[in-house]
Amino acid sequence: MFVLEFKVKAKQQQYQAIDDAIRTSQFIRNKCLRHWMDTQGVNKYDLSAYCKVLAHEFKFANELNSQARQASAEKAWSSISRFFDNCKKKILGKKGYPQFKKFSRSVEYKTTGWKLLDPKTINFSDQKNIGTLSLKGTWDLGYFNESDIKRVRLVKRADGYYCQFVLSCEIKKDINPSGKCIGLDVGLTSFYTDHEGNKVDNPKFLRKSEKRLKRLQRKLSKKKKGSSNRKKARQRLAKAHLKVSRQRKDFAVKLARCVVHSNDVIAYEDLRIKSLVKNHCLAKSINDAAWYQFREWVEYFGVKFGKITIAVPPQYTSQNCSNCGDLVKKTLSTRTHVCKCGCVLDRDENAAINILKKGISTVGHTGSKAWGENTSTLIEEILLKQVVSVNQESPPSRA
Repeated sequence: MFVLEFKVKAKQQQYQAIDDAIRTSQFIRNKCLRHWMDTQGVNKYDLSAYCKVLAHEFKFANELNSQARQASAEKAWSSISRFFDNCKKKILGKKGYPQFKKFSRSVEYKTTGWKLLDPKTINFSDQKNIGTLSLKGTWDLGYFNESDIKRVRLVKRADGYYCQFVLSCEIKKDINPSGKCIGLDVGLTSFYTDHEGNKVDNPKFLRKSEKRLKRLQRKLSKKKKGSSNRKKARQRLAKAHLKVSRQRKDFAVKLARCVVHSNDVIAYEDLRIKSLVKNHCLAKSINDAAWYQFREWVEYFGVKFGKITIAVPPQYTSQNCSNCGDLVKKTLSTRTHVCKCGCVLDRDENAAINILKKGISTVGHTGSKAWGENTSTLIEEILLKQVVSVNQESPPSRA
């Protein structure tokens, strides 16, 4: 499964209708969540049935397509089941108790309520009066069957409205093997260092845009609440943040594709980003680096091109000597690995070699990570984790 995204062009009244559909979807999700809180023993199917009750009780809820209402109930159940799973796993800290949504930015339709008139035009037929929308983009929907489209989302962002298509088919490409392996150690100074000592600079998109973002934030704080000028200032700030997010994603996608294309086996650390960002001194830089987003795209392209991607445990990859295996303790400020065996390497290069060795040692256990957990290289799992991200590639044209 993968997602294609198009920019939507429509009239102002149609944009208002999309906003109304998004608010209705948020209302149904919150009501389903309240129903679960107030009623003991409610399950996924009870929430789906409760949508019909809401449609009879509220006229504006009945105007939304029935399957779109069910999709909103599924979102509520998704947050509930995630909470239950965290409780069963006994994770430390907060378990993520479901919260009511205050600002939603999307509405999702399943297989009804919409119809493609042509590859660049879609019509929504429910009573929200969204009507016919023009789609702007380079992808070719005509390459796929309409039955392949399982979900259609309308998404509101700072720079306009978008239409996403979730397709059930997979695109796999066969490419000639390169006969190469690579170990990657990610960092803050360099985005990553491979086992041969090659480095890729960290672009630091947020740091470079921070001065402008702070200026826009100050302007926003000076505007009177509820005024049109405050709304415009907020829009400018949101667009600036959106630009940083897109820069970061574009960098991750292109770099991941290049790495997977050039190597048959890619080994990298299975970093727990949630734990790393607890260090308040490095949290902003770690989030700006977007290591996990890069990893997700490496795994996605690994499935697409039939390459092996291996996440290895990060313990002692920086401390152990890649030559003799002895433990050489270092602080974060120590950037050179010096061992009594005579091995002198850049700290990150030494770690990348250790990562590659660990990865190669687990190649025989395809389908599992080094410590026995299920691998996350399945494309369905990857797409579930990146709800707002889309496949940036054009499908091949018909032969």
